Amino acid sequence: MRRFFSHQFRHLILHLHRHKGGGVGVIAGLSLPVVLGAAGLAFDINRGLEQQAANQRAADMAALGAAMAFKESASEAVLEPTAKDIVRANGIAGATVEATVREDFPSAGDQSVRVTVTTQAPYTLAKVVGMGDRFAVQTQSFASLTTQAPYAPPCFLALSSANDAITVTGGASIDAPDCSIAAIGGVQNKGQLIRGHDIISGSGDISVNYGTLSAETLRFAGSFSAPSWNGNVPPADKRKNQPTELVDPWADNAELSDARSELGHHTSIPGLSNPDTSVCTGARDYALDWNPNGSNPAKNYWTGSGYNLPAATYCIKKLTTGGGLSIKFASGSRIYVQQGVAISGGTSVDFGDSDIFVNGGFDSGSSGVTIGDGTLWIGSGGQVKWQGTNHKGNGTVIINQTIKLGGGQKLLVGDGSHFFGGFDLGGGGSAKMGDGDFTAVAGIFIAGGSELAVGDGDYLIGPGSGNSAIKLSGSAIYLMGDGTFSANGDIDTAGGSRIAFGRTRNHYINGNLKIAGSAVFGAGRYTIAGDFANGTGGTTWPYTSPLNGITYGSAFSGYDMGGSDVTFILGGTLNLAGGARTKLVAPSGSVAGGQIADLLVDSLTTADTNWTGGSANNFAGTVHVPNSNVKMSGGNTTLGNGQCFTLIAGKIAANGGAATGSACQSMAGDTDGKSSSIRLVR
Repeated sequence: MRRFFSHQFRHLILHLHRHKGGGVGVIAGLSLPVVLGAAGLAFDINRGLEQQAANQRAADMAALGAAMAFKESASEAVLEPTAKDIVRANGIAGATVEATVREDFPSAGDQSVRVTVTTQAPYTLAKVVGMGDRFAVQTQSFASLTTQAPYAPPCFLALSSANDAITVTGGASIDAPDCSIAAIGGVQNKGQLIRGHDIISGSGDISVNYGTLSAETLRFAGSFSAPSWNGNVPPADKRKNQPTELVDPWADNAELSDARSELGHHTSIPGLSNPDTSVCTGARDYALDWNPNGSNPAKNYWTGSGYNLPAATYCIKKLTTGGGLSIKFASGSRIYVQQGVAISGGTSVDFGDSDIFVNGGFDSGSSGVTIGDGTLWIGSGGQVKWQGTNHKGNGTVIINQTIKLGGGQKLLVGDGSHFFGGFDLGGGGSAKMGDGDFTAVAGIFIAGGSELAVGDGDYLIGPGSGNSAIKLSGSAIYLMGDGTFSANGDIDTAGGSRIAFGRTRNHYINGNLKIAGSAVFGAGRYTIAGDFANGTGGTTWPYTSPLNGITYGSAFSGYDMGGSDVTFILGGTLNLAGGARTKLVAPSGSVAGGQIADLLVDSLTTADTNWTGGSANNFAGTVHVPNSNVKMSGGNTTLGNGQCFTLIAGKIAANGGAATGSACQSMAGDTDGKSSSIRLVR
């Protein structure tokens, strides 16, 4: 484009030069100042850009130098002299230099030094068009002063100002060599060991009896006391008698505040209505027995050992069968039953791919039934019994009553929406649901030796007896797929049981979560209105379901309770006991409306948090219970197992044989003040 323009311009000049007419000469004469002025302006702008680049280099150097001078003197008086000297040293003479401190830049709480360099550049050829004598060339640069505390960030932080904010007694220990162990109040080692990169009492005292204090520095606002014979403490030059400001890093977290506002949330369950079986008129009883008489509407379909009914719309008042028969409805049928279905023992019934609407109860008989693809809708009148092994293909299933299965009885259902009045599996009963929404209005109760496995879909579970949404007896199993989850009531599992939650953004539990067996938590947030308790254990992962062939919990082999990429928001507290082994890992990143980066557990409860017995916890992430006293006792161990575990509580107490620790990495800093780095930010 530039070559084309130059060529055309030269051509025009030559044309005007060769033209002999007087008018052309006048035009050329009048145009010449404009052409020269435009060319001069372009020349002067280019010179201005070169000056701007030189000014910017000088401003950058001046900002860095002034920031370093300010760091050393903490006086703004040094800023402009330092900046001016550096600008002159960079060959910029006659410049106007301003240097100031700017607060809250580049972020709130930050501090930066701003240097502005202004020079005057002369116009030359552009004077022809009246541009004046000179123009201003101004640049600015910011150097940020970032500071780090002179101690490693705490991975054990007690927010209480009491003398016993952190205590270790008996054979207990707190071991976090790469991060700080800190309390606003006092730190007392009456036990075996407290080891941290730093041990800090922000406004109180540090004391030790016979045990060991191991740290790069001890920091205390009050006093330090140790028996003269105890040499297992840092030397005097590692003790800093000065207050330390300690704050809760989660106190003003907006994500956390929003998450807490959802405590108690659950999704209301829509009411289940009965199917309309009065849509067809002239309903008649269907008595499918061994002796169909002349008035039997199915007599023409008798085979000698049962019935083969063609595809049709059937308006049935009551459907009954004799024993030992084989009955088939052709696919494509619509079957309406007004007063119930009762199938006798030994009879097999195959309804084909049909839509079935039943009021008045349903008894499958001892052999069970087979229902293909299509809608199955059973109303609330009469009893519903599923005996033997029952198969249902894909399609919507609505059963207004509680599903009850006893020893050896099975209900195997394909994909589709599944709505039930409730689920009650007795010993040895089992049920499988394919993918699709799953609703249990009156909760889920599973006895020992029984299993319920459900695929992906949205879960809505209401309260049953005793406000229990889900209750598992010993050796009971409940396995869930991925999908939204809402339980309006407690979830309570006994020792030896298994429960697996799927993945979803937010699992809402409007009650307590009490796990005494084993549990796997799919990724996401768990918003629990009450307490979260893990008890006796006894079963470990992985587990492969005989119903669907899926293996659950492979990532948590050997653990009773496991979850990765999870955050628990509690209305109550986190209590761990018994011999359960737990592995919970917080997410590395946040999900809008879901899990929160680095946060494992949060609760504002004032109740004590007890980790006792032989429970063994492998936590990665932050347990944040700022108003609760965390008490670790007995044989409890709570460790990061090579990962970063942070505990923030009102008080932290380890006693007996309890052991806790973390592998959080420290941040380097000097020992006599804040360490700083200076960098350009604009």
